[in-house]
Amino acid sequence: MRKIEHLGIAVKDLKKSNELFRKLLGKEHYKEEKVEGEGVSTSFFMVGETKVELLEATREDSPIAKFIEKKSEGIHHIAFDVEDIHTEVERLKSEGFEILNETPKQGADNKLVVFLHPRSTNGVLVELCQEKK
Repeated sequence: MRKIEHLGIAVKDLKKSNELFRKLLGKEHYKEEKVEGEGVSTSFFMVGETKVELLEATREDSPIAKFIEKKSEGIHHIAFDVEDIHTEVERLKSEGFEILNETPKQGADNKLVVFLHPRSTNGVLVELCQEKK
């Protein structure tokens, strides 16, 4: 793993949260994007070399809607940038981590993503992401 790529924060209202984080960080978000497969709208802020990704559910059965219903708004996941997502998945499986989706899927920000189950990572949902080539 090369660096923390982004922190994902589940929010109820992307527009209101964009304004809140604009005030907090002193800068505008640089991009918004929908990820239909995950049922989310996202917004990104740069903080140094790390991104903050705000995630709003676009449908009731999305993982973000379920997360907010169960836990409320807040940090949803931490994402790590990896050079080769397939190699990293195999390495983590061999170390005993539970992989939620072994086949990388399309994520936001032109990334391929894989998630690790929180029960194998001290309660933290971990995302691996690799720039799509």
